[in-house]
Amino acid sequence: MDLPKSLLEKENLALLAQSIRVYENRLHKGTPKIKNRSEINASGAKIWRQKGTGHARHGDVKAPIFVGGGKAHGPDGLKKTLSLPQKMRKKALNIALSLKSQNGEVIVAESLSKLTRTKDAQKLLDEIIKKELKGNKANKITIALADENTKTRIFFRNIKSTKCLLFRQLNAYKVFYGGLIVIDKDAFSPSGAKTKSKKTSDVKKKKVQPKSLKQGESKK
Repeated sequence: MDLPKSLLEKENLALLAQSIRVYENRLHKGTPKIKNRSEINASGAKIWRQKGTGHARHGDVKAPIFVGGGKAHGPDGLKKTLSLPQKMRKKALNIALSLKSQNGEVIVAESLSKLTRTKDAQKLLDEIIKKELKGNKANKITIALADENTKTRIFFRNIKSTKCLLFRQLNAYKVFYGGLIVIDKDAFSPSGAKTKSKKTSDVKKKKVQPKSLKQGESKK
């Protein structure tokens, strides 16, 4: 089957690279920190007098040019987190899927919910590689399941070089570096989409009328 038109985008390598860069930036914590010269525990006295020694003028031994001194221009423990708008992230995902599909690396499989053991899952992948890749080995395989077939993940977890996740968890990075992408056909059906919860505005609110006080009663 062909991919839905909503998942097809024109080639935009700049946006794809930007989305991958943002995801890679969020993979690491970015918390390393060095000590500058003000944080080094050492004497603050001038190491030698200003003139007459034949040496260059210097202050204390905590200067960055000395062994054991502070480090200059190092990481300060504050990570600058990159971000990307939701529309751009979604568009980058569609670009990655489009590029993969043009290269024949996106396959839609049906009846994944009928798998009952890892042996059947391995047999399915072997058949896909034999027919679609003409026997060529896939270095990596990414399985994208529909929400309703989440339990099928356990049958792929012990297969080497195979990663299984939900279709809604895909992003440009996981598709671009995911190798062969096998998408569950149920992910394109309305039942496979994630149901949205009711908004609070749709729920009717009951108005409570305050009780009138009788004569002689005081309000607590």
